[in-house]
Amino acid sequence: MAKGMRILVIRNDRLGDFMLAWPALALLRQHMPEARITMLVQSYTEPLAKVCPYLSGSINDPKEDGEWRNTYSLGRLLKAEKFDVVITLFSRFDTGLAVWLAGIRERYAPATKIAQLFYNRRVVQRRSRSEKSEYEYNLDLVRAFLKHLDINPSAAPMAPYLHFDDAEVRGLREAFCRRHAIPIDTKLVFMHAGHRGSSAHLSLGQYALLTKHLTSAQEHHVVLTVGPGEEQLISRLSSLMTAVPHSIHASQDGLVSFAKHLQFSDVFISGGTGPLHLAGALNCRTAAFYPRRRSTSSLRWQTVNAADRRLAFTPTEDAGDDAMSSIDMTKAGEAISRRFLY
Repeated sequence: MAKGMRILVIRNDRLGDFMLAWPALALLRQHMPEARITMLVQSYTEPLAKVCPYLSGSINDPKEDGEWRNTYSLGRLLKAEKFDVVITLFSRFDTGLAVWLAGIRERYAPATKIAQLFYNRRVVQRRSRSEKSEYEYNLDLVRAFLKHLDINPSAAPMAPYLHFDDAEVRGLREAFCRRHAIPIDTKLVFMHAGHRGSSAHLSLGQYALLTKHLTSAQEHHVVLTVGPGEEQLISRLSSLMTAVPHSIHASQDGLVSFAKHLQFSDVFISGGTGPLHLAGALNCRTAAFYPRRRSTSSLRWQTVNAADRRLAFTPTEDAGDDAMSSIDMTKAGEAISRRFLY
């Protein structure tokens, strides 16, 4: 049964949440090499799901207008696929009802919130306590499923979880440097100042100040990445960086192309955003800025790259949870430079 098992994994929310599911997908595939593993995703993350090496396929959440309409539409869609198991990494009421209506026999989810009523395999988690990273909570659900099959899970595979052909990425880097008149041996510092989440973030002035305190053993160049709707924001940041060599990169070719560009960065700097977790899955070097608030802390939203390839900065202990202005950008710039640019 395990060989031909049809498994649905659900993480149909934002980019960062989706990327933090990849270690769990890797562990699942490692122990279920012949299973058909499908993931329910949002439409804008589906292109990345299509290049995920651990998935057999993906389903785009229909997102019909109205919660009930979407629930029944999704339920019909899932029922047609005849899944044996669903592992819901983060459950909502509408999703839980949909998988129950789909008649999926084994249904795993966190034993929290009212949505747990729709699942018969519940794993006790207290994510609101933020006692471990989000990706570890996801791994725990996959481990529970494997143990139910009498499989003793091994250690989770390490990053990178996503990797593109080195020759292709090298060619993209060379083309990028030519287009922006950057010497080919220059260190490329990618910086994403945009933000879509509700957590506190650095000001544009702080990002600009940080770039002034970056140093390197050779020349470095700052690349400001732009997400949809962030053009004006990044334009304002660019105007504050007149003394710092930099370029603006607004990818017009979707998330997969954007990921290929991140792979050739020498360091990626941002707040706790989706692009940060995409960079982490690629095992890029990352420097991230987090609030101290428990729900958005550097522990809870830790990136999945190797420990020696990530730095995290938070407000001082005597400052408020969201007092990002208390972070010393001079020291942060020195720490990033020392770790990643020399």
